[in-house]
Amino acid sequence: MSLMITDECINCDVCEPECPNNAISQGEEIYQIDPELCTQCVGHYDEPQCQQVCPVDCIPLDPSREETQDELHQKYLKISGKA
Repeated sequence: MSLMITDECINCDVCEPECPNNAISQGEEIYQIDPELCTQCVGHYDEPQCQQVCPVDCIPLDPSREETQDELHQKYLKISGKA
């Protein structure tokens, strides 16, 4: 699954630089995650780095974007040019 940022985001700016796929960007009001680029850090880290640094725990799994570990890995390979 891709991750998502909820409206509990306080715009603290700590998640964006942690994303190895550049999937996080500033939206109109809060940060947002591009689901086409989010791999939950598969291929880079063991755990999603944005979740690790978020001080308010506002980055859950996006229930509308279910993906298996293999699908996330395939997305990582495509994004990184290793496919």
